[in-house]
Amino acid sequence: MVSTNQKEILRAKVNLETSCIAWKELQRFFASGAALQVSTDLDLVEVAFQISEDNKKQVAQWLSESKIGAVTDAQALAWYETDAEVWAVVVSPYVLVQEMKNVLHS
Repeated sequence: MVSTNQKEILRAKVNLETSCIAWKELQRFFASGAALQVSTDLDLVEVAFQISEDNKKQVAQWLSESKIGAVTDAQALAWYETDAEVWAVVVSPYVLVQEMKNVLHS
């Protein structure tokens, strides 16, 4: 069994692997069906961590609530046309993406 401290270390590792990236850079993942959209009301790091931990119950709940799922053609086109940047993290074989809202750039 993994200790709480080890889980926090794994969460921190996932956090360090997130990145702000142009949606256009992720087109090949979208085309192959590997891009999953994460609702903005969820924590991207927590979703990535739960998927990496194979927490089927939690992932199934998010799927049933449409909190995570395949990026739709309409969403992909909208991001492409606006040259949007998204938060992303790889959880093989997926790339999790989350729309950036209310982000201040310094």
